[in-house]
Amino acid sequence: MSVWKQVIVSLVVLIAAAAGWAAFFPGAQEILARWGIEWAVASTKENATKTAAGGASQGTMRPASVVTAPVVMATVNDRLQAIGTGRAQASVTVTPFASGRLTEVTVRPGMQIEAGEAIARLDSDAEEIVLDRARVARDDAQAKVDRMKTLRTSNTATAVQLADAEVVLRNAELALRDAALALDRRTVKAPISGIVGILPVDAGNYVTTETAIATIEDRSTILVDFWVPERFATAIKVGAPVTASSIARPSAVFEGTIVAVDNRLDEASRTLQVRAGLPNTDDALRAGMSFQISMRFEGDTYPSVSPLAIQWGTDGAFIWAIADGRAKRMPVRIVQRNTENVLIEAPLTVGDVVVTEGVQNVREGSEILVAQRRPAANTDVESVPPLANGG
Repeated sequence: MSVWKQVIVSLVVLIAAAAGWAAFFPGAQEILARWGIEWAVASTKENATKTAAGGASQGTMRPASVVTAPVVMATVNDRLQAIGTGRAQASVTVTPFASGRLTEVTVRPGMQIEAGEAIARLDSDAEEIVLDRARVARDDAQAKVDRMKTLRTSNTATAVQLADAEVVLRNAELALRDAALALDRRTVKAPISGIVGILPVDAGNYVTTETAIATIEDRSTILVDFWVPERFATAIKVGAPVTASSIARPSAVFEGTIVAVDNRLDEASRTLQVRAGLPNTDDALRAGMSFQISMRFEGDTYPSVSPLAIQWGTDGAFIWAIADGRAKRMPVRIVQRNTENVLIEAPLTVGDVVVTEGVQNVREGSEILVAQRRPAANTDVESVPPLANGG
């Protein structure tokens, strides 16, 4: 075959392919119009009209047979689930103010004590002697001041002598206070009210100022720290209600409130630290427990369609909606894709119908024959999976 014949055959094939693309590819007419090739659009419509007329001469043109599903509304970002670790409202490791040998331990593990109660006592013989000596010195200084005041009334003692005696008295009183404080600190007292933990020492042990005598925890309220995604940062407020369930006992559910929200997000994980408080009036919770925290919000509502309804063209995602029995091509923006539904941003309302199957037979404005109507897609959308402690 000569070269000019090959060129003609190639041109014919290209023209036929272009005509087929313009006639059958979804969105081809809009693309040609954007390119300014109106004559191609008109030619395509004219050919379609002729084809329809030819088909009409043989019989009525059959509408596209499709499967449809109604549009429903679904809400996202309306719930939060996160994993957190609980700790006591207050926890103190008690150490003595001074070194010495323990003579008595007055508490036992698991005991409820009040702030100021004695936990243990150290040997205090030397401190008692110092206190007695300071008390004698104070009494002697007080007697001297009294004598100076009596002598001063008869001008037997000078004002300077009285002032010196009063200074000695004040120093003796300070020495007495110092001795009383040293003796008082030989008794180890509870700084907070709470439950005593396992005691690491016994009577007779020698302890220093760094030796742990006991651990006291106030677990009347359990604090749970957890981390939430950035999208919830502005929705969580102090005082908002939360529901917590123990990981070890999922059936046990506890109600609480948000007691603190951090002032900045973690730059590495883009999460925000939040603290919840769970009342523990029956003492069923312990520090160190892991909890699954749940919260509910108003969320954002979007139209929900079947994943089969989403189609893709050169200009992005679109769906075929049905209006007055005819197909309408509608561009959409995908918000969230799930297993059973896809949340989209589009001008749709509840009850609108979209094509899910048979989309290959649908054209803009074509008549639609509904062969089957599927039920609405599941709208139970999980907004965010549980987060591990620490984000």
